[in-house]
Amino acid sequence: MKSQSKMALPVRSNFKRLFNFIQTLKSSNRLFCAGVGQQKKEPPGGGRMFSGIQPTGVPHLGNYLGALENWVALQIQYPLVLYSIVDMHSITQPQDPNQLRNNILDMAASLLACGIDTERVILFQQSQVSEHAELSWILGCLTSMPRLRHLPQWKMKSKVKTEGSVGLYTYPVLQAADILLYKSTHVPVGEDQVQHLELAQDLARIFNSRYGDLFPVPRTLLSSARKVKSLRDPSAKMSKSDPQKMATIAITDSPDDIALKIRRAVTDLTSEVTFDPETRPGVSNLVTIHAAMAMISVEEAVSQARGLDTGAYKKLVSEAVIQRLTPIRAEIERLRGDPAHLEGVLAQGAQRARGLAAPVLREVRQRVGFC
Repeated sequence: MKSQSKMALPVRSNFKRLFNFIQTLKSSNRLFCAGVGQQKKEPPGGGRMFSGIQPTGVPHLGNYLGALENWVALQIQYPLVLYSIVDMHSITQPQDPNQLRNNILDMAASLLACGIDTERVILFQQSQVSEHAELSWILGCLTSMPRLRHLPQWKMKSKVKTEGSVGLYTYPVLQAADILLYKSTHVPVGEDQVQHLELAQDLARIFNSRYGDLFPVPRTLLSSARKVKSLRDPSAKMSKSDPQKMATIAITDSPDDIALKIRRAVTDLTSEVTFDPETRPGVSNLVTIHAAMAMISVEEAVSQARGLDTGAYKKLVSEAVIQRLTPIRAEIERLRGDPAHLEGVLAQGAQRARGLAAPVLREVRQRVGFC
């Protein structure tokens, strides 16, 4: 018995070393973005970046701080950047056609107002580049059903609706096609999308193994931006679908609306301002918003709140949010007044995107045996 126990120790030790090595390999495939002004240029002078956003209309504060602010920072770090309004993804849920058309233009206006520069970036509407759908079909034929069944998009939304659509089920395959179609090397995502990016990586490897090297395996740019919580329920993310109107700040809200929503934000019975997300999530959410919008550290935000109760601190938070969003709101309103300009921007972007997508799909078709 003693000799068996001694033999078990090195086996466990070797297994632990192997596990740690595998985890290191996994983590090395992800690049962590430290936030605006702190992100590393990788690779210097090279790489292609792709990201997409659904046309849900005007973004809210969580979208702005969680994704769009990062998009603006990243657009100067890569020689080729593509940002797509992914309207094909949006119809996995029922959409009113007229509302969808308006939402696409509202999202385009919002992206431009937030600082997306079409001189640096290809900004386009996904459905206007038909190569996305064809590549999605080809990649879908390389994907197993069990692989899709365990992805978060299907598990989360199919439970809510009891039964989801085929489009919802294959959503991650289309997402992979969006990325691979442009031979993207880097993709910024939130933590909830990492598994979808892993599918895109797997499909690049599967295609390359079966038909010869064509697609680079895209790397994940995992944002470290703190998530903005609901103003009414700080245990949940800020969401446009929240039934409580006071829970979410749209980036087009008026100064009065912003002040009212923050004034009514859930805090607690302690008047002192501290940052403790576990025990004081409501107050900590306000500190997160203040720090992000004032472009200061959390520690500095807490320092500025010293001597203030939460009621007075909410005024400070409101001022920071209003100051950052006022020029964005004004620019969105200006752009909304010229829909022809927005349509022209998207049409030009689609033309540029097709110029990149068409030769890649021709090569895919040839390798698969379609021609």
